[in-house]
Amino acid sequence: MRALRIAFAVACLFIASLARAESVFPGASWEHAEPVAAGWSAGGLKEAEAIAKDNGSTAVMIVQDGRSIAEWGGVGRRILIHSMRKSILSALYGIGISDGKIKLDTTLKQLDLDDYPPRLSDAEKEATIRDLLMARSGIYHEAAAEPLGMKNRRPARGSHPHGTFWYYNNWDFNALGTIYKQLTGEAVFDAVEHRLAQPLGMQDFRARDGDNQLVRASEHPAYMMNMTARDLARFGLLYLNKGNWAGKQIVPAAWIAESTRPLSDAPGGISYGYLWWVSKGKFQLTVDVGNGAYSARGTGGQYLFVIPAYRLVVVHMYDMGRSSHEVTGKQVGALLQAIIAAAPHLANQPPASH
Repeated sequence: MRALRIAFAVACLFIASLARAESVFPGASWEHAEPVAAGWSAGGLKEAEAIAKDNGSTAVMIVQDGRSIAEWGGVGRRILIHSMRKSILSALYGIGISDGKIKLDTTLKQLDLDDYPPRLSDAEKEATIRDLLMARSGIYHEAAAEPLGMKNRRPARGSHPHGTFWYYNNWDFNALGTIYKQLTGEAVFDAVEHRLAQPLGMQDFRARDGDNQLVRASEHPAYMMNMTARDLARFGLLYLNKGNWAGKQIVPAAWIAESTRPLSDAPGGISYGYLWWVSKGKFQLTVDVGNGAYSARGTGGQYLFVIPAYRLVVVHMYDMGRSSHEVTGKQVGALLQAIIAAAPHLANQPPASH
């Protein structure tokens, strides 16, 4: 009898552990988990919080299995998310492909897409939507929201045929916004609200939080947007659950798998997919986060990490508009390392720095 009671107790603990592993989804607001009860180190989280404070981070949010483990700073503050916007557009493309409105091998010539002089050559117009999503268009035209460093590194026009060379290129990303509207009939910010924010119950984002930025040299605007850490965490949770939100498939699972696999080598020991930064091996910012992780990134220290091995979403936000400095990748990496060290060791191997 005693052996039977022990077996029953072990079975109950096993079932409880499986229940904890199942992701929940936030309603009007995030459900909060008690970190220690969820297996987190209280001291480790305090260390991570201290690092975030020292870094000057605007907001940090840690989500595991759909519950908020920790929130530091202004998680409800709208912040210009810079290039994190590109990963959001990737999700819209997945939906558009599923709806039959977008085909990845459509060329710019077929779309009749061009730009202000110097206009695109016939060879440049052979680039496909797929090439643009991979940052492999071979089109090195001046672009909106192009920082000086990007402008200085931009290759010469005609130097690389489409599909053959990876270059992180704002022209590609901006043209994708134009193409999305052309093929779906929806402006990008309206689509973010109707296709993502509303189904996910985002607490803050509205289409009016978007702003098209133009330069005189290009007809394709940069679709900038403001978003909060707690809304970005919902977007990350959607991806962690392979596009499914509380039983409804919002983004096709096949698209998430395809767009977040390593398609191109990029500088800094990272790979690039379709508008996502994908781990090369197990590493994000030199931190071992287990297999299959990827991130959305914006200049100045903005990161959304999706970490399947730990069932984690981590958002780090920094508002460059209110400061003269930025949080470096090294600083965010130190914070991520502290978070992983504090987490329950759910991955196949203990986390370690690379």
